[in-house]
Amino acid sequence: MATYLGTHGSKIQNYTTDPDNPNTGEVWYNDTTNPDNPIQGEVWYNDTDNVLKFQYPNVTAAGSWRTGGSLNTGRALLAGAGASSSAALMFGGNDGPGGQTELYNGSSYSEVNDLNTGRDALGGVGISTAALAFAGYKDVPPDTFYANTELWNGSNWTEVNDLSAGRLGVGSNGTTTSALGYGGDTGPAQVGNTESYNGTNWTEVNDLNQARVYVGGAGASNTSALAFGGNNGGTYYANTETWNGTNWTEVSDLNTARRAMGAEGTQTSAIAAAGYTGTANSANTELWNGSAWTETTDMSDNGNGVGSAGSSTSTIISGGNGRSPTASSEEFIGAGTPQGAWTTINSLNNAREGLAGAGIYTSALVFGGEIPPTGLTGDTESYNGSNWTEVNNLNTVRRTMGGAGASNTSALAIGGWGPSIYANTESWNGSSWTEVNDLNQARAKIDNSGCGTQTSALVAGGANPTSTDLNNCETWNGTNWTEVNDLNSAGYGLAVAGANNTAALAFGRDQNPGRPAATELWNGSNWTEVNDLNAARSNIGAAGTSTAAIGFGGSNPPGTPRFTATEDWNGISWQETADMNTARNTAGMGTSTNAIGAGGSLPPYTGVAEEWAVPGNITKTISTD
Repeated sequence: MATYLGTHGSKIQNYTTDPDNPNTGEVWYNDTTNPDNPIQGEVWYNDTDNVLKFQYPNVTAAGSWRTGGSLNTGRALLAGAGASSSAALMFGGNDGPGGQTELYNGSSYSEVNDLNTGRDALGGVGISTAALAFAGYKDVPPDTFYANTELWNGSNWTEVNDLSAGRLGVGSNGTTTSALGYGGDTGPAQVGNTESYNGTNWTEVNDLNQARVYVGGAGASNTSALAFGGNNGGTYYANTETWNGTNWTEVSDLNTARRAMGAEGTQTSAIAAAGYTGTANSANTELWNGSAWTETTDMSDNGNGVGSAGSSTSTIISGGNGRSPTASSEEFIGAGTPQGAWTTINSLNNAREGLAGAGIYTSALVFGGEIPPTGLTGDTESYNGSNWTEVNNLNTVRRTMGGAGASNTSALAIGGWGPSIYANTESWNGSSWTEVNDLNQARAKIDNSGCGTQTSALVAGGANPTSTDLNNCETWNGTNWTEVNDLNSAGYGLAVAGANNTAALAFGRDQNPGRPAATELWNGSNWTEVNDLNAARSNIGAAGTSTAAIGFGGSNPPGTPRFTATEDWNGISWQETADMNTARNTAGMGTSTNAIGAGGSLPPYTGVAEEWAVPGNITKTISTD
């Protein structure tokens, strides 16, 4: 491993009295004031063990929505419970019997045991393993307003003590042992009634100042709550009230009056999203900071009567009226949530484009490409987490080949383009390249279209010797390539992410007409169309797996700028996140939380390399001796 001393000519400087030192007694080195700064603006420290550790910057998201997994049964006027968007429970709703309960694991909903009493417009509190469902309505004659309360233990619903009076559209917050229900419609009229639950019984307490139904609610217990929105007849409210355990107090209003929203959070940090304004369904999202509501990024779709679960920074909203389809979901990643950031690292020794890559952020390899003005190259460079080092070249010089491999000691170079389009495959053992069995189909323009390891790889798409776009795919078992089922959409310049040849994600491509954003998922047998990229492009850097990937950079149509955009795939959908520092098409390698983009075309060709890290406090270790 390269050392800091060897790279920079001196050992790290000791700042034992630095007031910014978060670990007292350790030796810190602050890059921001040192001319030997390897990565500007960041902090390095020495744990008195002669090891230099880089602390990545803390970058936070601005708050945004992405598509989530759909309910199995579409419905509106349902309730939810859960601590975050990755652990949620949705129950009830106007879907026929109305007792359906579904559990969300961060990617998909599973049917679990139903409520004992099916109903809609009910209240829900708690988490996915311990929830409370209460109140509600059924409009099957004779219309019924329910006071029923049921307790969820992670497996089953059990009837417990009822509310004092049946009603629909009740606001709710808290836990299974400390809950609050307020407002609603009892049949004759909208009410402000508030009831407090102590884990056994409901008790009438002081009413809301404004009687209303379909009110939003947030809060951690029956002594701390926030009630907002709702309607009373034809009047729609923006009113917000806080509860101190005894009384409700009017505070700052929502910016948009509405009812039947998704509502989550606490008395000091809450979210209100979607709803009905009296004239139209809404996609509006507002955040509460303890004193005022602020408009933030809207949902992709509008709706009311949605179910919600989570917190103000990690929310899932599912179902509802006016949504297409009513089973759909969206997840919110809140402002202040840690997200990834790109940091420029040491450049390649040779600027080039059309190169391929393999490995991870501390052990990577790039190879091949085109280096001006000499042309095609077999140049190979190895990365140790700090520096790029020239090692032995490919046997066959070429560009736009595919790459696969887990480290800088184990990689494959696949296909490519030189004087002709190649089927050649070469295997890297850490010191030299060896020719192994060829592809069945010679192909080029597959820069980031390979994935997997030296013994379990996949390559998809590309262009054949007659420049025809390909949709055929091949898998590698360590010895031979085998033709497998084709992509649904042919094209070259695809990006492919995957840990092996049984699970992969292919996205983006160059195809006439246009540059589609198509994304396809490989399950080891077939490709399935899934949610598209937000920005259609080709020659994207790729890193990660079929369930957790990033795509970065890429090409626009000829004559227009390259991309800096980075998108994150969570197994369901793409979400835009922090941009690269340098726009280009680039070789990608690594994981969705630690990746490298190296070289590429701006144009002109570049040797710029960048490192992606999530979250902000991951450390990377480099010897300082």
